[in-house]
Amino acid sequence: MTLKDLFVDTVQTLWAHKLRTALTMFGITWGVVSITLMVGAGEGLSQGQQKVAAGLGKNLLILFGGRTSTQAGGTRAGRFIQFHASDPATIAPYCPSCEHIMPEISKQLRVQSSYNGAFLTVAAAYPAFADVRSIDVGAGRFYSQADCDEARPVVFLGSDARKQLFADRNPLGETVTIGGKPYTVIGVMRHKEQDSSYDGQDIRKVFIPFPRMMLDFPRKPPARPDAVDRLLVAARSFASHPACKRELRASLARIYNCDPNDEDALYIWDTVENTKAFNQMTDGMKYFLGAVGIATLLIGGIGVMNVMLVAVRERTREIGLRKAVGATSRSILFQFFVETAFVVAISGGAGLLVAWAMCTVVNSFPMPPFFAGLLPTWEFSFLSVALLGLIAFLAGMYPATRAALIDPIEALRHEAGG
Repeated sequence: MTLKDLFVDTVQTLWAHKLRTALTMFGITWGVVSITLMVGAGEGLSQGQQKVAAGLGKNLLILFGGRTSTQAGGTRAGRFIQFHASDPATIAPYCPSCEHIMPEISKQLRVQSSYNGAFLTVAAAYPAFADVRSIDVGAGRFYSQADCDEARPVVFLGSDARKQLFADRNPLGETVTIGGKPYTVIGVMRHKEQDSSYDGQDIRKVFIPFPRMMLDFPRKPPARPDAVDRLLVAARSFASHPACKRELRASLARIYNCDPNDEDALYIWDTVENTKAFNQMTDGMKYFLGAVGIATLLIGGIGVMNVMLVAVRERTREIGLRKAVGATSRSILFQFFVETAFVVAISGGAGLLVAWAMCTVVNSFPMPPFFAGLLPTWEFSFLSVALLGLIAFLAGMYPATRAALIDPIEALRHEAGG
């Protein structure tokens, strides 16, 4: 039998059992569609959450002073710890795994433009703050080291703060007053999604150089003039993150004479650990959805086996005739596998087309902030089809083997008797 004859015979055989074949192909197609959509949804959720989580910062550690819970160095427990502006320079030589260590202060102050005013959070740090806290410039620039060195009265606006103060007007070069003091607008932040914060959403803040904050809005007694709200720290890399954390605790414990393991005294908000925990959750979700899809594919494989078993029974005389005129068991086996492969190829290809088309349609609509859309990958799609092919191969092996082992005389006698 030529390849053309084999193809024609396969099509005719499947067409003769249209309903059964169609139902089987639908089961396989839906299996590919479901597993592609499920994994795409899991990937979209994972990437969306990672993007939003990155809005808080990159490899970021946020340190807050607390109250000691244990005695250390001859000092009593229960002491308050307040970080100071000089701490970053003091501990930097002892923290080689940390790339940036900077103080931050934030205050609620009245911010007034020529058009509108509001009480907004005014945050002050150093230029590396923009990189550490994932603040992108939408227009103008972020304040520079020269701005800090000279304590210039300049301000960078969050995207929502800009709308509050200037509506649709261009704010660059305009003057705003912060707590009654004049500042020049030098830049506007690009909008970003942020799912967590320690003092409010960045888009609703305004940002000024740290020395200017210390000059215009000093701490009032009994606090020390150089007291700060928190320290922001970024590790040099993801791999050096644990070492950076250990070095911070050890160096700050020396300064403040406390136990480095006292988490109440030196509270660290570790955004990397939070991201790891969330990634484990989303990975588990993807594995679960993938397992559900694989179970659906198994059901499709059972459908293939059912079709092949019925085909063997209904074509017993045909198989006997072919073997009687010289067809080998190998050729019979190959014929049934071709029929299985044909069903799998058509169904799998249709499933891929339908799944990717559905993803394209869904992704054309606006997505929620924490969901990046249905994001299937070609690698996983082809893997699902390959898995489907393996399932179909195994499902078709038994009926194909039965067909190949049929005795031609018994087959003809069985048909005649039936």
